[in-house]
Amino acid sequence: MSDDSSVSSVGITKISKLEFNDPLYLHPSDTSGASLITQKYEYEDDEVLLGQWDRCNSVVLTWILMSLSEDVYNGQIFSKTAEYVWNELKETYDKIDASVTFNLCQKINSCSQSGKSLSDYYHKLNAMWRQFDDMIKINDMVSANKSFQEHNQFLKLMQFLMGLDDVYVPIRSQILTSDPVPSVKTAFSTISSVTPRKKSTCTDHQQHDHYMVTTLHAV
Repeated sequence: MSDDSSVSSVGITKISKLEFNDPLYLHPSDTSGASLITQKYEYEDDEVLLGQWDRCNSVVLTWILMSLSEDVYNGQIFSKTAEYVWNELKETYDKIDASVTFNLCQKINSCSQSGKSLSDYYHKLNAMWRQFDDMIKINDMVSANKSFQEHNQFLKLMQFLMGLDDVYVPIRSQILTSDPVPSVKTAFSTISSVTPRKKSTCTDHQQHDHYMVTTLHAV
């Protein structure tokens, strides 16, 4: 009886000494209702830590299962480890073929301002650029080749300028004749700075037209 108590005490002490960054560490707030994490756990030879591994596996497995749709959930309900479920989902759903890349490229190339605010247009386009860059691992290529980075930025600038509304034709011409041409971020900032003045000018014209109509009616 005393031996069992001693082992239990040693086990509790060992678990309580786990560091925060240890893969077997469980914070009191780590429950099945917490958000999903992607860290994988491996089996331990230590008998005490093996019990802790089981608890961690149970929590992470619950996180994954609770984030699945009903159909996918039913197919994984009898799985024993979080690692198995994670690898199954990755193999099934984490695939990108040429059709996905094509559809995204088509959305980028057909994206235009079409009356939206300049900010909405730019950020929508930027979000698709980020998705595309991540999809084809473009950051790895950019970091290895400065010329490719400059070319990639130039293409994005062209895409951004082509989709602008006609009201920006004058400032677009200025940007295109700059030497060197600015980055797409700088171009967005530059165009944003002139937008209020364009709106103000339009308002002035509208007020002038209203004044002329009122005057003519009075006559």
